Amino acid sequence: MASRTQIGIVAGILILFGLGLTAYKVIRLDLPLWPGESREVWTIESKVNFKPSDGPVEVELQLPRPLGGWVLLEEHFASSGFGFTVVDETEGKLARWTRQTLETPTTLYYKMQAYRARLDTLPGFPISEPDSPLLEADQRAAMERLVADLRERSTGPATFVTLLIQELSRSQPTQDAEFLLGTYRTAKLGVMLDVLAFAGIPAHTVRGIRLQDGRRRQVLSSLLEIHDGSSWQLFDPVTAAAGLPDDFFVWQRGPGAVLRVVGGRDSSLEFALISNNLSAKTVVSMEQRRDDFALLDFSIYALPVEQQGIFKGILLLPVAAFVVVLMRIVVGISTSGTFMPILIALAFLQTTLWVGVAIFLSLVSAGLWIRSWLSHLNLLLVARVSAVVIVVILLMAILALASYKLGLDQALTVTFFPTVILAWTIERMSILWEEEGGHEVLVQGGGSLLVAVLAYMVMSTRVVAHLTFNFPELLISLLGVILLLGKYTGYRLSELYRFRDMAKLK
Repeated sequence: MASRTQIGIVAGILILFGLGLTAYKVIRLDLPLWPGESREVWTIESKVNFKPSDGPVEVELQLPRPLGGWVLLEEHFASSGFGFTVVDETEGKLARWTRQTLETPTTLYYKMQAYRARLDTLPGFPISEPDSPLLEADQRAAMERLVADLRERSTGPATFVTLLIQELSRSQPTQDAEFLLGTYRTAKLGVMLDVLAFAGIPAHTVRGIRLQDGRRRQVLSSLLEIHDGSSWQLFDPVTAAAGLPDDFFVWQRGPGAVLRVVGGRDSSLEFALISNNLSAKTVVSMEQRRDDFALLDFSIYALPVEQQGIFKGILLLPVAAFVVVLMRIVVGISTSGTFMPILIALAFLQTTLWVGVAIFLSLVSAGLWIRSWLSHLNLLLVARVSAVVIVVILLMAILALASYKLGLDQALTVTFFPTVILAWTIERMSILWEEEGGHEVLVQGGGSLLVAVLAYMVMSTRVVAHLTFNFPELLISLLGVILLLGKYTGYRLSELYRFRDMAKLK
């Protein structure tokens, strides 16, 4: 059997197999094929890490209540080898893991899925008279002067809090504020709570998670909630912005510890987040029918959330590879290396397109100039490439520092660029310049940048991100298409343009 026939049969089987699995998920499992049919569902996974000490182990984790318009879909706990109970208390639900003995470091998991049905304010909360903080004589004097000054400049509790946050966040606070910040052993938020208690304003913290898709190892953030005499109001303790942020998921409201570990040490609470465009019905259906449909055990949703976030980016790489194959084999665009445009496009996803292009051009241009100087030293290849890697890293550091000083925060994403790939690109372009001239460098460099931009545009499309994550079996069909393109021997589009004059002779 001819190789072309074999490739055709294999590619056909792969394409049909991938499409068949996709059709199964759409028809039988009710997964939406297009992102427009869905709502944004957040999967939040918390990890409790700790090391055992002497005696029995008891771990308590405060569970979130759906506040601010959020709807809780599903909750899952991992408690292998532990006794586990969920306790309903006045403040909310509490997850409790217990074990008589433990010898090795352990991680306990709690995963939930939720979506925001509407933008809503937090409900009412019991008001209690604040207890005046215990202070030394000099601290009390500084506190009295600070509170008197803030009351003089404010019109009520809300403006009092705003001025307090601004005062404690200034680079050069007043002497009283600076004295309190220097003598307190608690964080700045603790100083704010004590000042508010001293002023007789009921206040407490609201702990929660800043929702960032694909974020791993995130910790709880805090907001400041005060009662102004008629209602509760929220304030950001850093920026003094009022109200509940749209990207803030409330985990705990009021005083008390979120995590308590007895019989353990070095405990930590981390969160991994991922956002999926799925209908609430679909998410619930997937969880309820997991035992009925074994195929779901092989889906991305069966992985921990932290790994889901990693695969959300990795699954876009085959799409970028398809763009490279299409542009090189069918269109005929020359690139500097086969996979360099893919990695550059991946960096563009983190930096945004125009900032990424500017950073790429700056690094490559400066790197080529320095590489031309290194060529006069007659270094060996390994030493020369290593020197270029160090130079690229130094250039990235200089660019990040300069952008930070100028207030250009977007340029700080320069760290997402693949350092070694940039170094090899500079090395290849330098050799090409010496052998073929500057024109060929511009052709291949421009082609690489063009393909990287096209790959970025495809990878950043919402439909592509939705299909690759929810239907990864489509990559099997994509593999079949790439195999078919691998046997293409016809004219490239650029060649048709190049030999256009020959067609006129006929």
